[in-house]
Amino acid sequence: MTAAAPQRALPAPRGELSARLVESLTRAPGSPVPAVGELDPFGEDLLLALHTCYELHYQGFAAVDDGWEWDPGLLGVRAALERQFLAALRAGVDGGDDVDGELAPLLEPAAEGTGIAGFLAERGTADLLREYFVHRSIYHHIEADPYAWVIPRLRGQAKAALVAVEFDEFGGGRGERVHAQLFADLLAGADLDPGYLHYLDIVPAPMLALVDMMSLLGLHRGLRAASVGHFASVEITSSPASRRLADLARDLLPHPACARFYTEHVEADAVHEQVMRREVIGALLAAEPAAAREIVFGIQVTNLLEDRFTEHVLGRWRRGETSLRAPLAQRAGAEAASIEV
Repeated sequence: MTAAAPQRALPAPRGELSARLVESLTRAPGSPVPAVGELDPFGEDLLLALHTCYELHYQGFAAVDDGWEWDPGLLGVRAALERQFLAALRAGVDGGDDVDGELAPLLEPAAEGTGIAGFLAERGTADLLREYFVHRSIYHHIEADPYAWVIPRLRGQAKAALVAVEFDEFGGGRGERVHAQLFADLLAGADLDPGYLHYLDIVPAPMLALVDMMSLLGLHRGLRAASVGHFASVEITSSPASRRLADLARDLLPHPACARFYTEHVEADAVHEQVMRREVIGALLAAEPAAAREIVFGIQVTNLLEDRFTEHVLGRWRRGETSLRAPLAQRAGAEAASIEV
């Protein structure tokens, strides 16, 4: 099936700044924008405000003038938010320039019974797996998009190899095989709404931080090597994780689209891992040895934010609570049956 229309309404605010930002975006570009004070860089208010600014570079929002995308005042708001967020990310990791040393642990398979997949394998239910899908929806709706901004900032083999990986991410020229579309099909198969960013209002800060980080690294030329490090980290860890999630989807949810998304990643990302390590990172370091520090940063910050996300979800689940901002309301199941098997 085809995903719903991409634009959604402006999000529900999560604090004073995001409320004032949302209000500004209902007016014409050039209207006054809020001043940015010191905020919790991992808090709901800052992360939603930053996500709202970034979304103007993706699909935008219904009833928001496209002119806001490059409005000088709003770009100033975004820059102020980015400074606080990026400073917190850098403070949260060790840094360094040992790329091989950072990549090596990622190549080791995760111990059985650990992480979210381990919890789901032992105590999982269909409803908990659906919750996990809802968190990941705001990530997978733009799954490969932020890395496309890196393409014009690379040269030679690094560029060619990154394009090869992105070609697969975007379905190899087939719209129904685009990975974001496969995840929309997964949502529908799981009796969830596949609409673009449909669940944004109930996805809490830890996943917003991950998605904001992807956009931050992609949009800034000076952070291109960090984006490459982040992308490599995702591709290296994706195949084994996807195999575990495919098994869980088969066990807990009957629709084949739920497992199909992950089986696609088991096969594709096993190849992508080799390409990212050897041909993208290898070629980039050969051309720009100084890029090592930013590649390491991209890997480390991915681990940092994924760990924060895992801690949030498992902490809530172990207390018998929803990990979302509000309990998940499933939609009627009729649409799930319309997906082509």
